Amino acid sequence: MDPNETRRYHIKTFGCQMNAYESGRVAALLEKHNFTPAESAESADIILLNTCSVRQKAADKIYSELGRLKKLKLTNPRLLIGVGGCLAQHESDKLLKQFSCIDLIYGTQALARLPALVRAATQGKRVLDVEPDAARTMYARLPRSVIVRGQTGAFVSIMQGCNNYCTYCIVPYVRGPEWSRTPEDVLNEARQLIDAGVREITLLGQNVNSYGKTLSPPIAFNALLHRLNKLAGLERLRFITSHPRDLSDGLIDCFAKLDKLCEHIHLPLQSGSDRILLAMNRSYTGGQYIRLIEKLRAARPDISITSDIIVGFPGETERDFESTREAIARIRFDDLFIFHYTDRAGTRACSLPDKIAYSTRVQRLKELNTLQRTISRQRNELLVGTSQAVLFETPSSRSGACLAGRTRSNKVVNCPAQHSMLGRTARVLIHKAGIHSLSGTLLHEQENL
Repeated sequence: MDPNETRRYHIKTFGCQMNAYESGRVAALLEKHNFTPAESAESADIILLNTCSVRQKAADKIYSELGRLKKLKLTNPRLLIGVGGCLAQHESDKLLKQFSCIDLIYGTQALARLPALVRAATQGKRVLDVEPDAARTMYARLPRSVIVRGQTGAFVSIMQGCNNYCTYCIVPYVRGPEWSRTPEDVLNEARQLIDAGVREITLLGQNVNSYGKTLSPPIAFNALLHRLNKLAGLERLRFITSHPRDLSDGLIDCFAKLDKLCEHIHLPLQSGSDRILLAMNRSYTGGQYIRLIEKLRAARPDISITSDIIVGFPGETERDFESTREAIARIRFDDLFIFHYTDRAGTRACSLPDKIAYSTRVQRLKELNTLQRTISRQRNELLVGTSQAVLFETPSSRSGACLAGRTRSNKVVNCPAQHSMLGRTARVLIHKAGIHSLSGTLLHEQENL
């Protein structure tokens, strides 16, 4: 590859916010090496898929996309196709065997090595790099994501990997063990984003609550939040995802004391049955989870709480399922992300007996979705008639005359407003509540409310 030759890239991202964050940094790295964004996959010289393997549905989408790209390469033999991310790490041999159109596979910790890998692929070699980042300097060697004009929010990864080994989860095997970035590294990236115009930062990690344990000296996650809260120019601070096992009193106290920390937490429950939680290796009981919720609501009464649920885990009885239903009805989450269990090769749950029939899993999922839709609407209706500070982020999909933004509690609000309000915060009077969003009218066109 001629270093002076300008080539066009296209990145398609599947899966979680961590993948979106890493795609942004990969894009910045490619542009540093004389690549420019392509208008479409069809006009690209190199196409990169940033993949997810957490659920079978995500993997199926990626295999389908590769089938489409295989046809595209027949019309453009010079096209390079690369596959990165979790599925690449997990199923690299299968991908190489099944798709001859793939020129490059790179794992979750090979991002900083990508320019050299691309150069090797342009020389006609099929390239595979799923080696770990032994020095744990991947993010330090990647340029910051490009911030586009008007962008209000950005992600910052504070750690990688997971040590929990939930029996259904592939993440520890594809992301590796936990390691944390230094607070100085995180703060420096946050300052750069704020200087570029970002108003809201979301911290990312497979389990942010265990941040800092691998550092020397260790630092608690709540201590990092206190330091970020002091940054001038930052309006809002969020984080995902939390594990209940590591939700400390110090972190809960942050919701009461830190003015920039938004009143929302995503805290996966997964099941309301203690028997199933034990089989999942979640390391808490339903009662312990509920006590955490009570502490959070005591610290911040207006906190919004969202969660994940898996139905149909191997061995889940009707009574186990009813325990989950009862927990949802008691806790009354603001929103839930409900999935039915699917085997992921390499996990312990994959070999468990007493698999639940597909029809039963789907029926249980439908029942919980129906219950949660009612609860979500009722929770949202509590905000009707209130004034909420909304940070406007994008034009609304509902109407060209409306903008969409979010409250501090992470509720989506659609509101008639001029496009000049994008990137600004204003008070909105909420007058209508739906299951997934709110509607309202502007009260004040002020910033930093």
